[in-house]
Amino acid sequence: MNSDAYAEPDDGGSRRRGALNQFELAYEAIETRLVKCELQPGRFLAMQDLQQMVKFGRTPVHQAVNRLAADTLIKVHPRRGLQVAPIDLARERELLRLRRDVERFVIRLAAEKSSSSHRNQMLHMKRQLREGREQLTIETFNTIDRRLDRLFLAAADEPFVENTLRPLHTIFRRIGWIYHSQIPTGANLLKTIDVHLALIDAVANRHVEAAISASDELIDFVDSMFDVLEREIDPSLLDCSLGYLETA
Repeated sequence: MNSDAYAEPDDGGSRRRGALNQFELAYEAIETRLVKCELQPGRFLAMQDLQQMVKFGRTPVHQAVNRLAADTLIKVHPRRGLQVAPIDLARERELLRLRRDVERFVIRLAAEKSSSSHRNQMLHMKRQLREGREQLTIETFNTIDRRLDRLFLAAADEPFVENTLRPLHTIFRRIGWIYHSQIPTGANLLKTIDVHLALIDAVANRHVEAAISASDELIDFVDSMFDVLEREIDPSLLDCSLGYLETA
């Protein structure tokens, strides 16, 4: 018998998977802080500050910053360090038009191609949203929303669009967080939850046209947030370097 059959496997693959996992975890930790504006738009900081904040080493944080820079969420200044990109409401409202079109493409594919496993996960999230409808916080909702975005992309099974939608999801998850946490009229999450419930239901039941309509309704609701934000938000929340309020 070949003794190689009992040889210890090369752990190079395990190390690579571990490094990739560290990168993804660092990215998610930074992205979560961007969405909640703990990393305030307009803020300057050093790479070391970011490492200490998220408790990851230099390499995964550097890799995460590179992705976030490509996503236009962080700016890298050669002599000044990193800057959280300020929020430009006019630009982000324009980007919502792009999200509408790409989201339609993904939602159609997800409704057409989703497996029974994907649909079971969708229905599980639907139950979570429906049962917690009256009590969910924006933080808990965003955790579910991030998982749902990833699930729709997995069900669509078209990796080409992931790099386009990932930063768009982050941008508009942050818009939703600002709207629901900083604007009195946005404190109620019921409309946000209901449009997501309709979308999940249509995709999980493979009702393609209904799913696309539900996706459009979700985008229309996000678009309506901009009118309120443009009218009511303190500009320093969109760019803390303006100095209207004390920064953290």
